[in-house]
Amino acid sequence: MSMPQPYQGHFDGTRHLFAVRVYFEDTDFSGVVYHARYLHFMERARSDMLACVGIDQRKVHAEGQGAYAVTDMHIKYRRAAHFDDALVIISTVEAVRAASCDIHQTVMRGDQILTEARVTAAFVSPDGKARRQPAHWVAAFQPILHRPAE
Repeated sequence: MSMPQPYQGHFDGTRHLFAVRVYFEDTDFSGVVYHARYLHFMERARSDMLACVGIDQRKVHAEGQGAYAVTDMHIKYRRAAHFDDALVIISTVEAVRAASCDIHQTVMRGDQILTEARVTAAFVSPDGKARRQPAHWVAAFQPILHRPAE
């Protein structure tokens, strides 16, 4: 018997789509999603997006090279999600630099935008200093880098 594998979402062009369901534990006493839970949903979506393109964060971290750290985030809460809602987090890589990347994320319920965020993740060494991310990571981003039409 083969065991099921964890869900990683999928790409639609350069957009990574990651579905989540809101559980009771994600909500406050009124059944509304607690504001910090959106950060959890977006973190899972970003991590799985990276895994989908072959970026193995665990391996690089275990080798002592470093890891991504969120260094900047701008977030806008527009509407509330509720217990048992089916949400989709859309992640789009907007920029890739030697030591960081910018990712735009939108939390959707159907066609409604609930939350939007712009996230900068920097690659940092084990001692917390910014450093160049692995070259094969920069290359892995190229096919999914969102380039607006000119």
